[in-house]
Amino acid sequence: MTDRTTDPSTSDRGLLGALGDRMSGAVSQVAAAGALIVVFVVLSIIAPSFLTADNLFNLGSQTSVNAVMAVGVTLVIITGGIDLSVGSVAALSGVVGVLLMAEYGFNPLIGILGGLAVGAVAGLVNGLLVSVVGLPPFIATLGMLSVGRGLVLIATGAVAVFGAPESFRLLGQGVINAIPIPVVLIAVVAVLGHLVLTRTRLGRYAYVMGSNMEAARLSGVPVKRYTTLVYVLSGALAGLGGMIAASRINSGQPNFGEGLELDVIAAVVIGGASLFGGRGTVLGSLIGAFLVAVIRNGAVQLNIGTFYQNVLIGVIIWLAVWWDRYQRRKLGGDAG
Repeated sequence: MTDRTTDPSTSDRGLLGALGDRMSGAVSQVAAAGALIVVFVVLSIIAPSFLTADNLFNLGSQTSVNAVMAVGVTLVIITGGIDLSVGSVAALSGVVGVLLMAEYGFNPLIGILGGLAVGAVAGLVNGLLVSVVGLPPFIATLGMLSVGRGLVLIATGAVAVFGAPESFRLLGQGVINAIPIPVVLIAVVAVLGHLVLTRTRLGRYAYVMGSNMEAARLSGVPVKRYTTLVYVLSGALAGLGGMIAASRINSGQPNFGEGLELDVIAAVVIGGASLFGGRGTVLGSLIGAFLVAVIRNGAVQLNIGTFYQNVLIGVIIWLAVWWDRYQRRKLGGDAG
């Protein structure tokens, strides 16, 4: 009787599955990068105002919110989870940060840190609901989506919050040697996110948990701790995204972020992350974020309404998930 733990064929199937998963992710990233290049070139031709310095500057700043948040959501999705609350958490963080400056007189740095703290606390609640209470990630974060949106409306009375110092605008509108500060933030967050995924225990455990949560638990991985941590990071980065957005208009908007989770999750999935867990990269998510932003920006240049943009993004999500499943079957996901 053959011991399956040492059966060469079983080991080979595992190796083939892992190799196939890597190839699938790489193919998805290349496809997303190719689509980004094609869309960029086409829009440059058919929309004369697209390739102007002002529009490209705005595009980089606009992308920063989604891109920063996408790094956090990438961590969550790699573990096999989902975070539907990032839009409302970003709105709540932005409003609280501006309130700290406008109503309580704190300087912009404290306001920004306060916004990040609000996001981190929301992420902590999400993580505890998933890891300790045992709620499915979809339900836990869907509840936080509603709670966060309700708290925003309670805190503001559904009225925008103004009165932040002019210096707060630097976060979302400032430049460093002609490079927009939001673009610099994308680079910083992306590098840190990449290092976390490739050089830390959190990154290694995230992939292991996403591939097989039960096996990770039996191997001694502190699943509850690291599951909670990835949601905290996702919430904190949603908070940063909310503060960048608030800085761009120097106010806290209670209706900000409605539907934003759609664009962020779309960016991560388009970039090659699998909604089934175990796969994803920061680079891929950034490519996806820029692709979504370019599509949104180009649609505005071509006077295509928001409703049609939402339909297009939804179709892209369908195609990305279908592509993920197709690649898994073809490149070893169903091996054996």
